[in-house]
Amino acid sequence: MKQLIHPRALRRAQGVVSLPNHAGNRCSTALLLVLLALAYPLAQGSGWEPDIRDFEAQDRKNPPPQHEIVFVGSSSIVLWNLREYFPNLITINRGFGGSELADSARYADRIVTPYKPRIVVLYAGDNDIAGGTSPERVASNFEQFVQKVQGPLPQTRIIVISIKPSLLRWSVFDKMQSANAMIRAYCSNHPGLTFVDVGPLMLGANGKPRPELFVSDGLHMTPAGYRIWTAAVLPYLK
Repeated sequence: MKQLIHPRALRRAQGVVSLPNHAGNRCSTALLLVLLALAYPLAQGSGWEPDIRDFEAQDRKNPPPQHEIVFVGSSSIVLWNLREYFPNLITINRGFGGSELADSARYADRIVTPYKPRIVVLYAGDNDIAGGTSPERVASNFEQFVQKVQGPLPQTRIIVISIKPSLLRWSVFDKMQSANAMIRAYCSNHPGLTFVDVGPLMLGANGKPRPELFVSDGLHMTPAGYRIWTAAVLPYLK
C-alpha cells in the first residue's frame, strides 16, 4: 500500500489557508505543510470515491462554467492558487492530492468532461513513479486519460506538464524522464496535445533541482516554483 497525501487534508488546507503574496505567507505555508503531513494509506481507485463525490456535490450546489479551463491531477495542482496566478482566466481546479495518473483517467468522466472544457491542464505521474509504477505504465495511463477526455470532447486541448524534478525524488528522476519522453512522443503524434517541459526550468547550473523552488518537504513548490509553471503554461491557455 502506497503512502499518499490525503486529498481532504489538502482541500481543508486550501479552505483555511490562502496562498497569497502578502505578509502572512510564511505562516500560511507552515500551516499548510502540517496539513500535508496528514498522509495515510488509501485503497487504490475506490479510495478517492468520497472526494470525487465531494466535487460532484459542489458542482450541484454551484455549477462551474462550461467551456473554460480545467486543471486536474495531484497535489501540485491542488496547491496551485489558480485565481492568483491566472487572474484573467476562468479556471476550475479539480486536483486531488496524492493521486496518480490512473486516477485522473479513472475519474475524468466525472470531474473533467462534465464541464466541456476547451482546455485541460494535467499534472500527474510524480506519485506513480515514486510508488514504483513503471514509466511505461505511466505513459499508458496518460493515453487512457486522453481517450477519456478527447473521446467525447475531440475539440478539447490537453496541456500536460512534465513530471518535475524535485529534491525529495531526485533519485528516481531518470525514470520520470523516461515517462516524460514517452508522453512527449505521444503528444507529438496526436493533435490537440501539448507537452510542457518544466524540467530544465527547475534545474540549477549544477544540473540538480533548485532548492528555492521547494518548501521544506523537498517535493511541493514555493511561489517561485509556481511562477515558473505559470509562465510555462500561460502561452498555451489562449
